[in-house]
Amino acid sequence: MSQKQQKRIFQILLILIFLLSFALFVVSLAHLIKYSRETREIQNLSSHVQEEVSVEEVMEEEETEEIEIIEPPKDTEEFDPYWDYIQMNLVDVDFSELKKENSDVVGWIQVPNTNVNYPFVQTDNNDYYLNHAFNKKKNSAGWIFLDSRNNLESLNLHTIIYGHGRYDRTMFGTLKNLLKTSWLKNKDNHIIKISTEHQNTLWQIFSVYHLPTTGDYLTTSFSTAEEYQSFLKKIQKRSVYDFSTKVEVSDKILTLSTCYNEKEKLVVHAKLIKIQYK
Repeated sequence: MSQKQQKRIFQILLILIFLLSFALFVVSLAHLIKYSRETREIQNLSSHVQEEVSVEEVMEEEETEEIEIIEPPKDTEEFDPYWDYIQMNLVDVDFSELKKENSDVVGWIQVPNTNVNYPFVQTDNNDYYLNHAFNKKKNSAGWIFLDSRNNLESLNLHTIIYGHGRYDRTMFGTLKNLLKTSWLKNKDNHIIKISTEHQNTLWQIFSVYHLPTTGDYLTTSFSTAEEYQSFLKKIQKRSVYDFSTKVEVSDKILTLSTCYNEKEKLVVHAKLIKIQYK
């Protein structure tokens, strides 16, 4: 091959590399522009939704039921923070305005010292709100949603709420705060508050962790008490922090599930400790 031919081939390769690099740049830029646009949309929508609704703290009333557990003996050093958390106020939300905007709304969730203070929705599948926002427009940010297998009125043994772990800190993006030492050491944070059309509930966190993506923590029904007990032990053992919380087969639990990164999930588990019927 002559030197001239080699030079020509080299020039063609340079052109191909340039064209490929340019194409990758254009695709990346398009994705960035789309992500930025959807981020603005979801942030504006989140602010709008939060402004539309008054989330009020409410004290215990006659219709409030505390989930009973056996108090530890006075002479033991063992301490269950349940006795502090059970005294906390609940939150109450009027869903009438939200229902006008989206009839799929089923509840409102708050997690202390995070940005999680949103309504959540439910439909007949667990796919729709992965890429649709609260206004039902296509958006990769999706929205926070309840597992289609759950029923908030009767409360399953295991209730699951999903949301994307957004880098812009919307949706479940700030649940990563729960892995920080500063968040974990503040015991006032270890509570999740939920309001629905039928009841207001208080949930005590007992496990937080991240793990390679799996569905083994997403079971909503159990054949036997032994199967449920085994499940509870498994998810509590995974926790990165000891919450000093007893969890029994008589407990109903709540799970928040989101992305930790592309290959892992961040998971939060809590047990029901107080319920106020409306």
